[in-house]
Amino acid sequence: MDRGFFIILGAQFLSALADNALFFAALALLKEQHSPEWHLSMLLWCFTVSYVVLAPFAGSFADSMHKGKAMMICNGIKLAGCLGMLVGIPPIMAYALVGFGAAAYSPAKYGIITEYLPHEKLVAANGWLEGATVSAIIFGTILGGLLAGSHVAPWLNSTVLGAFFTPATFAIAAIILLYLAASWLNCYIPKLNIELKPLQLQPVALIKEFWGCVAKLWKDPQGQLSLGVTTLFWGAGATMRLVVLNWAIIWLNFSMEQATQLVAVVAFGIAAGAILAGHYVPLKKAFCVLPAGIAMGILVIGMLFVHNTWLAAFLMFIVGCLSGFFVVPLNAMLQHRGHTLMGAGHSIAVQNFNENIGILVMVGIHAMMVKYFSHPITDNVSKAVAHQFQASGIPPMYAIITGFGLMVALTMIAITVRFRRGVRAGIMND
Repeated sequence: MDRGFFIILGAQFLSALADNALFFAALALLKEQHSPEWHLSMLLWCFTVSYVVLAPFAGSFADSMHKGKAMMICNGIKLAGCLGMLVGIPPIMAYALVGFGAAAYSPAKYGIITEYLPHEKLVAANGWLEGATVSAIIFGTILGGLLAGSHVAPWLNSTVLGAFFTPATFAIAAIILLYLAASWLNCYIPKLNIELKPLQLQPVALIKEFWGCVAKLWKDPQGQLSLGVTTLFWGAGATMRLVVLNWAIIWLNFSMEQATQLVAVVAFGIAAGAILAGHYVPLKKAFCVLPAGIAMGILVIGMLFVHNTWLAAFLMFIVGCLSGFFVVPLNAMLQHRGHTLMGAGHSIAVQNFNENIGILVMVGIHAMMVKYFSHPITDNVSKAVAHQFQASGIPPMYAIITGFGLMVALTMIAITVRFRRGVRAGIMND
């Protein structure tokens, strides 16, 4: 990998770091405003819906200009969302604008990898990319928790900044600097000698073209299975973040700040699994990692029986490892098939569309379960639980964790069975 690749990687890391820190800063802002617990799920839902709505247009946007320029424009949109939170726009609406920028950013950041590197380097590149993304999740989670945490308020009150910022708004202001740094690196991303496609301004034509790309990728045997796995992974990963936060507070008596650190442990595991897959799984053997997804779903149910902090951290690390190990090769396979069938930007837009429908469905179900099936807070709960769930009651964690784990395991079993049938029929390589 050369210098240009690492500039691309650095720009993506900073932007993803800001995205993930902003999520926890926005959560803190909702808590400061005493919003109901289900609003936390809707925060992520509103961020994600932009990926689905913009999918027919994001690929065309990314392929119409050099990817570095597209990434800079999208960072500007994210900055506007941050500023919206600071000036009083409701956090859910402002975070939806950040999601708008992120949705347009994604085809550019992934598409440039497939344009910049030969296909035989895609698994290794995805190992680096997922490692950087997950590192951004780790440090963004920790950074967001620390910036908006309980230790910041006394410091703010002792300075002149306390007159202008709460802990949450101070965190958002600091995150703006990360987006500015990412935009600066975007200026140095190499301009590739590739054919740019004119940006079409006819929505109906773009939608028709997009649906043709969706159908093409779902009809391709390798693309279909890869897309099914990555859709499940991202839907499960988004929901897992919310599940782990609540589980850590209820089961382990963590504060919100400590709970964000447990989410970071999952991300450490994903990074480790991604690195292992990047080193040991070639593109032609991408589907050999499917059993890791089944094991991940089964281990998630084990959360119900863990009340020890160190055992919880170990379990979350293993779950993360399995996640990273099975998604990286299949993500590389999906990028390769998509680039071959329809071009990098359009391929990533189709991938984002499907993966974010998975997130919308799973996070939406989680939000509804929290809203309608939470039970009242009793007198004997810990202070951390009472503080976190005072607005809307304690979520039904047994049903959420069991249903979540079984859904992941059973879906991965179905995908594995379909793959084996494809091998026997001669349309898939073992």
